[in-house]
Amino acid sequence: MKKYIKNLIRLINYERDAEIDLMTREISTMSGQKREELGRAINKVKGKSLGKELGMQIVQFGRSEVIDTEISVGDMVLVSTDNPLRSDLTGTVTEKGARFIKVAFDKRVPKWAIKKKVRLDLYANDITFRRMEDNLNHLSLKGKNALEYILSERDPKQNRKTPYINYIDESLNDSQKIAIENSLSCENFFLIHGPFGTGKTRTLVELISQETRQNHKVLATAESNAAVDNILERLMDNKKLNLTRLGHPQRVSKHNITQTLAYKVEKHKLNKKIKKIHKKIDNLIEKRKVHTKPTPQYRRGLGDYDILHFASKGKGARGVSSDKMKSMAKWIEINQEIDEAHDEIKRIENRMIKNIIEESDVILATNSSAALESIARVKFDVAIIDEASQATIPSILIPLAKAHRFILAGDHKQLPPTIISERAGELEKTMFEELIKMYPHKSQLLNVQYRMNSLLMKFPNEEFYNNGLRSASSVDEITINDILDSDHDEEALLFIDTSDVEDNREMHLKDSKSIVNKLEADISVSIARDYLNAGISEDDIGIISPYADQVKIIQENTPVEVKTVDGFQGREKEIIIISTVRSNENGNIGFLKDLRRLNVAITRAKRKLIIIGNKDTLKINSTYSRLIKFVEENNLLVKI
Repeated sequence: MKKYIKNLIRLINYERDAEIDLMTREISTMSGQKREELGRAINKVKGKSLGKELGMQIVQFGRSEVIDTEISVGDMVLVSTDNPLRSDLTGTVTEKGARFIKVAFDKRVPKWAIKKKVRLDLYANDITFRRMEDNLNHLSLKGKNALEYILSERDPKQNRKTPYINYIDESLNDSQKIAIENSLSCENFFLIHGPFGTGKTRTLVELISQETRQNHKVLATAESNAAVDNILERLMDNKKLNLTRLGHPQRVSKHNITQTLAYKVEKHKLNKKIKKIHKKIDNLIEKRKVHTKPTPQYRRGLGDYDILHFASKGKGARGVSSDKMKSMAKWIEINQEIDEAHDEIKRIENRMIKNIIEESDVILATNSSAALESIARVKFDVAIIDEASQATIPSILIPLAKAHRFILAGDHKQLPPTIISERAGELEKTMFEELIKMYPHKSQLLNVQYRMNSLLMKFPNEEFYNNGLRSASSVDEITINDILDSDHDEEALLFIDTSDVEDNREMHLKDSKSIVNKLEADISVSIARDYLNAGISEDDIGIISPYADQVKIIQENTPVEVKTVDGFQGREKEIIIISTVRSNENGNIGFLKDLRRLNVAITRAKRKLIIIGNKDTLKINSTYSRLIKFVEENNLLVKI
């Protein structure tokens, strides 16, 4: 156990160093313009203070030129005027517009950040790594128990008798109900395997509600803020639940802000008392100004006790007059009152937080925010973790260490955690994947998908899920024809083969390791334009490519959303166009070999999926070969 934990700490330090090194190297070697082209900086913006919100200072940075950036709400940015690495001013993005970006700061914003034109850089923050390391160094018994399962040092207990369940959501399917029943009756842990579109979040929302009906205190977490917000929004429909969302209030969606701990503290009845104390502090500060501050030049080695003693005797000392001594003593006395008032505020705030947390049925947070002091001593009956197959073991151990039982939900057939450091590659192994391999009987597959046409489901179902899935009747036969202003019938799936096109070659852009394929980019843009002209909304079309440079050149030529595979994880669109990019004679497909990326890419579409690729290059890989055979056998391949 000790050896395993020590190794985890070493791995997260490799990853922390790699993230910070990548950021600092990029900032120091790239121009601001180049960083902006990559979407990781915004140059020449002017700040305007918007006042305070939930205790944070809000500044709006804007310019007349459109801001096109990957920086998004919840990201941390570094603000600078010249060399970013010489600045220590960081804030959190709260809102984004076409020509502005709002940032929240937890400290006073210097005048230069408002008066001058500044640069904003996407910034790597090591607080998450510090929380993981601290949790591992002080791992609770429950955390160690969780590790014992994957180290084969402990066997999970049999489930208790399943309690009678009066379902709130009566439309749940059998596999969802089985997952909930097993989760409620497990003694140690249970795994909910939720592939694309199978209603994983819906299942978790019902499970959380059922746990609270048994008077269980629930900790619900996920790796990303978006996933936590998604669960919170759905739980808010249950008006009986008292919910509290932890974490930075500016990383929470606006709709959910009223459920945050920061908002509840601000609205708490004891907050009036705090405002009175703040007024008292302001008055004391004004009173203190008329007295002499005991700086070193006046103290001359005298401590506070010495100054108060001499002043009480009406004496001076060490060349300091008795009047000056009295004035300094008065300053010290008022300052002590100010300190006591601040301590009183802290005590009241702690009482408010304790009160809010105790009254909450469900605490929601990211895995990292589950390390916050506000719940350090809270005992949870159960931890329910979404996106468990995307969380590293050090990350997921933060919530697991706080609860008697745990439920993990995810899909290990889709993307693993994103790891930058080559030395930290072991972190891709997740608790979910390890447990489902070792204890398959402790898991339930959600087997009805509600997203896509049955033809679109057929290949991923065969290839990745052993034909364990079926389509719900509500989506079985949905097609693009239902929303197209056209008499022409289209199949739900199309593979556009570019293998016969001369000069169809992948290439590197100057100074880049990424890869582009200009022919595929043109085809993607052209298809998107045809659908837009046919009346499809741009919000209903997505273009996916595994390569960042390909994403960039397509983005420049279409208004529809274009992202890497990772950017579309957990998302869906009516129409998805995939540009596979690779086109070479030796069958080199690079990191397309990560078949979990293929699974994510081909399971985002609801009604229409178009894959563009060179079949001769791709078919060297056995899975892509089976995909090409599938489209050929079903007459879904066209050559250009």
